[in-house]
Amino acid sequence: MSDGHEHSGHEHVPSRQRRRFPGISSRTYEHPADRSALVALRKLSGFDTVFKALSGLLPERSLRLLFLSDSVRVSDQQFAHLNVMLRDACYILDLEKVPPMYVNQDPQPNAMCIGLDEPIIVVTTGLVELLDEEEMRAVVGHEVGHALSGHSVYRTILLFLTSLAVRVAWIPLGNLAIMAIVTGLREWFRKSELSADRAGLLVGQDLTASMRGLMKIAGGNHLHEMNVDAFLAQAEEYEAGGDLRDSVLKILNVLPRSHPFTTVRAAELKKWAESRDYQRIMDGHYPRRDEDEDTSVRDSWRDSANHYTTHVKSSKDPLMKLVTDLAGGAGDLGDRVRRGFGGFTNSAPKPPQGPETPGTSDSTDDDEPPRDNR
Repeated sequence: MSDGHEHSGHEHVPSRQRRRFPGISSRTYEHPADRSALVALRKLSGFDTVFKALSGLLPERSLRLLFLSDSVRVSDQQFAHLNVMLRDACYILDLEKVPPMYVNQDPQPNAMCIGLDEPIIVVTTGLVELLDEEEMRAVVGHEVGHALSGHSVYRTILLFLTSLAVRVAWIPLGNLAIMAIVTGLREWFRKSELSADRAGLLVGQDLTASMRGLMKIAGGNHLHEMNVDAFLAQAEEYEAGGDLRDSVLKILNVLPRSHPFTTVRAAELKKWAESRDYQRIMDGHYPRRDEDEDTSVRDSWRDSANHYTTHVKSSKDPLMKLVTDLAGGAGDLGDRVRRGFGGFTNSAPKPPQGPETPGTSDSTDDDEPPRDNR
């Protein structure tokens, strides 16, 4: 399937060949944290019951009719350039059935893949107007990656439960139960975005375009004012900067979000693009879909555990360093915690060790009575 089609009103992209991945399994690009978070989510108390109940209750037909009646369906006649990208993305990732795609009027740049029985891809006009051809190609590949991984099912439930939580907020216990599952779903979905970013790179096969797209989502259509290296340096500063208070604030900031922070996504994608795993995929060595049934859940857990272990050990975040110290049995843990909080406590520093000064000693010799220095 050819690329680089010229379309009226859109920048022409020179035609070039892109590698196709016949029979590719979603395991190829799924982030280890995505797989482990989904397994953990399924073990969440009450999740299976809620999932089975909602699968039959969610108004999916209503959702499809809503987009059909109030958005523009991508086709050869409408948003033809997006239709070419969609078909190309499905061809590259070997997704047999091309999911319907809609453009929705919304100035906020966004895209999503939802649906229980069959996935639907929705992109906003804000996103279409913001990105160029190659950047948009990565986004379409991102959403097709969601479809291939089966993420649309859980994304749909997340949207429904988030809305439901608002409606039943006046019921304390009911709201707490729903929010526990919503929090678990959000944690998984943030990780699934890292997987879909990788799928977008496999489709676009242009890391620079993927980086540009993420930068535009963060800072708007002002590429002449932005720099990729400086943008990635922000991610480095975000991870390593601050003390334990900042680590806690990072967790609190990300909890209500469905997506990871943009600089973090860019850094994660660049790291993967430079890895040996990515090069092996581009060379044609990747897991096949027909091998998925033979995949051990235990192996997935082990891969995820290894990933987290490596992440914690290599992380520059103060909290992760403290976790590493705990695991290593740090003897000066109290001092490390005090230093981690950067003087957050009001305790006065201890006097320097050395010859005692009369009137300053806090201790006495067990074998000798206290001296009166008057």
